[in-house]
Amino acid sequence: MNSTIILNLMLWPSLIGFIINGIFGSRMSKNLVGLIACAGPLTSFVATVIAFFSFRDTSTIVDLYTWFQFTKNIYVGFTFNIDNLSMLMMFIVSGVGTLIHIYSIGYMHEDKGFWRFMAYLNLFLFSMIILVLANNLPLLFAGWEGVGLCSFLLIGFWFSNDEYNAAAKKAFVMNRIGDLGFILAVFLIAKTYDTLDFKLLTQKFLESGLNTPVNIWITILLFVGVTGKSAQLPLFTWLPDAMAGPTPVSALIHAATMVTAGVYLVARMFAIFDMTPFTQQIIVYIGLATAFIAATIALKQNDIKKVLAYSTVSQLGYMVVALGCGAYITAIFHVMTHAFFKALLFLSAGSVIHGLGGEQNIANMGGLKSKMKWTHLVFLIGTLAIVGFPPLAGFFSKDEILAVAFSKNIPVFIGLGLCSVFTAWYMFRLYFSTFQGEYRGDHHKWDHAHESPMIMLFPLFVLAILSIIGGFFGMPEVISEHHAIDSFLKPSIFSKNVFHVSHTFDYMLWTLTVLVLALVMYLTYKRYTAKSKSAYDAQSEGIGKVLSNKYWLDEIYELIIIKPLRILSDWFNRVFERVGIDDVIQSPGFVLQRAAKGLGILQSGSISYYILSMIIGFIIFFLMFIKK
Repeated sequence: MNSTIILNLMLWPSLIGFIINGIFGSRMSKNLVGLIACAGPLTSFVATVIAFFSFRDTSTIVDLYTWFQFTKNIYVGFTFNIDNLSMLMMFIVSGVGTLIHIYSIGYMHEDKGFWRFMAYLNLFLFSMIILVLANNLPLLFAGWEGVGLCSFLLIGFWFSNDEYNAAAKKAFVMNRIGDLGFILAVFLIAKTYDTLDFKLLTQKFLESGLNTPVNIWITILLFVGVTGKSAQLPLFTWLPDAMAGPTPVSALIHAATMVTAGVYLVARMFAIFDMTPFTQQIIVYIGLATAFIAATIALKQNDIKKVLAYSTVSQLGYMVVALGCGAYITAIFHVMTHAFFKALLFLSAGSVIHGLGGEQNIANMGGLKSKMKWTHLVFLIGTLAIVGFPPLAGFFSKDEILAVAFSKNIPVFIGLGLCSVFTAWYMFRLYFSTFQGEYRGDHHKWDHAHESPMIMLFPLFVLAILSIIGGFFGMPEVISEHHAIDSFLKPSIFSKNVFHVSHTFDYMLWTLTVLVLALVMYLTYKRYTAKSKSAYDAQSEGIGKVLSNKYWLDEIYELIIIKPLRILSDWFNRVFERVGIDDVIQSPGFVLQRAAKGLGILQSGSISYYILSMIIGFIIFFLMFIKK
């Protein structure tokens, strides 16, 4: 099939859905709004399937038109690239995005802004598709900014709540900090390499030397963008606050789209990161620190969505460590499996919240297995997948990251292993607190607790199946010599980095994983199925207090960044703005006003006075021109 037709089917349907629902949605039935909204990502998914069979293992460039001229020699086109990497990301974005759209019909059906919500979701998906398919950096940046704008609109969707608006602004501002690094990197790349096209850049990067100063600066600036979009230290604190948005938004942002954009960017730009080992070391340790800090914070959170939010930050840390080790395909593999089980967990959490009338505190839950049998089952599958229980999806992708870390840096491997133990603890804590034991909350909510409708359960079933089988696309050598994801992405990410661990290591790691998971499962079951709420006390002492207060990171940022900036801006307002600028600008008017008052006495209104003044003036005038 013609590549332009396929591209148009992948690209535009979500934008068309946004336009139709955005303009006419308030006057259409909710069923029609939902149908139009779901048709966009579903059409993109079908088109991606067609592209998979038509253009697999090739790089098909579709140039729609010239967008603008960047420099004298750089023309930026509205140009897209259909290759294996972009197709895999499209499967994730459009596939999981479609399921989230379907789920949203049931979850948001009673909301008066339903049509607006579905329109925003479509615009979000369109921006992400632009980002994934872009063939040059400016076009990718346009999609990058588009998802940032849509995240602001969706996080602050319930805009009558000031706290939600503050969370939306926080996400927007912190992402702009990262985006400044991204845009500076684009300018530096254009100046250095005289092109912004990915294919040409890859060739020029591979021809450049190791750790050249300009490449180090480019990669560091690019990674600043990644720290904002993919929520890495120090710019990750916006992501947990993004829970202010409706649950489908949390699933969309945290699982399949926005937060994985930074990982995708580094994988797409693999050639320049391969040439800068210095930057890769920085990336590894920032990823590890992010994974550790977020995992430990999650241990003491009681909001069901906040636990999953910090889990996302931690899992992104795993992906970033893999990127820093040069294992770009491994990172993308974990992006895929994470999209399945994290979307499943968020949507399952939304099902719990929906069934309990808005309750999100796990201290007020318990025993919901009997009320929500299907939600319980899929949540358990998601939990086992994220903790790496064999043979679910997370087991294979997380095991691969640990193997890569072991082959490159044993201390980092130990750190990630410890993070895996924390992951198991907070996820089993979350599962047992919610579904097992006795109910600890308001019994009025218990009496009205109910299972979600089928339109919400269907996406959960699909994601549960994907969470079970997703890992088999990347089985290790000890099981199979054919790693489907690795083979599929090699034409797009042809990095020469090789990672190898012995089969003995694999067996030992698997055995240790199962034993640790069994121990953690037993301990959390004993601790968090009790009727008492003491295990959820947020006022604990020592390290528990530090974790429940999230290391006081927001307070530290407030103290060392926000308050000094406010003081500085207040000084600029009082001194520089009002004295240095306002007074200078207003001085001509001030002089004229004073002069007018002084000259005003000459306007007495007496005709005889005016005649005398004219005579005196003429005399002075003639005296000035009398020749000596």
